[in-house]
Amino acid sequence: MKAVSVETFGDPDGMAVVDVATPVPGRGQVLVAVEAIGVGGVDAVIRRGTLAGYGFQKGHVLGSEVAGTVTAVGPGVDTSWIGQRVWAFTGRGGGYVEQAIAGVEDVVPLPATLSVEDAVTLGSSGVVAHFGLAHAHFTPGESVLIRGAAGSLGIMTVQLAARAGASAIAVTTSSVERGHRLRELGATHVLNRAGDGSTAYDVIVDVIAGPDLPSFFPKLAPNGRLVLVGLVGGPPPPDFGTAMLAAFQQSLSLATFSAGTVPKAAQQAVRRDHFAATTRGELHSVVHEVLPLDQAAIAHHKMDAGEVFGRIVLKP
Repeated sequence: MKAVSVETFGDPDGMAVVDVATPVPGRGQVLVAVEAIGVGGVDAVIRRGTLAGYGFQKGHVLGSEVAGTVTAVGPGVDTSWIGQRVWAFTGRGGGYVEQAIAGVEDVVPLPATLSVEDAVTLGSSGVVAHFGLAHAHFTPGESVLIRGAAGSLGIMTVQLAARAGASAIAVTTSSVERGHRLRELGATHVLNRAGDGSTAYDVIVDVIAGPDLPSFFPKLAPNGRLVLVGLVGGPPPPDFGTAMLAAFQQSLSLATFSAGTVPKAAQQAVRRDHFAATTRGELHSVVHEVLPLDQAAIAHHKMDAGEVFGRIVLKP
């Protein structure tokens, strides 16, 4: 079968379409005939080599979420899964493929009216947005600033903060047109990428990190909490904590959040809720573009150029 692997870390042109053996599900696993693949910000971070120290090596197949139909199951898995349309988490990779393996505990049946494209746009981003806000101890009536709101994770955070009763939802983005679209999804204030003109916010959800992270600590209200949910802009500078210490008397907090720390059953319950809410029109999936699997490098070029609003979906 076809897969897309990273042959050279760095530029998207280091990705290649390769032939690999069709996998066989092991104990507790299912095989999914892939119909849609979500292209996430973490895929770009891995491809650039930012996480080189975390065991990613040449030949790594990118992608962590797919949607399609279960065609086979391994030992210990109920055969009733065969033929079901599902969303599936493939782990640290293995998603840019024609047929994917996932643990049965990482699979969620799809509502009949939910498209596979919507599923891979909502599945991971919704969970990170939901539990990221919870990790920040967000409560109704508080104000939220979302840094890097134009991607699928930022878009879901906007919607979930509005759904949960935020008093104000500010977003940083790169254009007026994107700002209008984010307002339609629930944002109340649109700022430039530097967050200029912002007031103080109770919670900042940061998808970007990068060298400008320290400049966002002064945008927190007393007892404010900043939660890093992504590293799309790379790691912060080594001395980033100096800016936080400068506001010592404001009692600020900084935390990181990874969905891997949340029990799988809790993650799946949230996904089912988000999928159902989307079918009712209460949440909205934003698919930027659908491309063939063999154009994965083009998708990454678009992400690196800042052209993507929402999520690109690949189709085998």
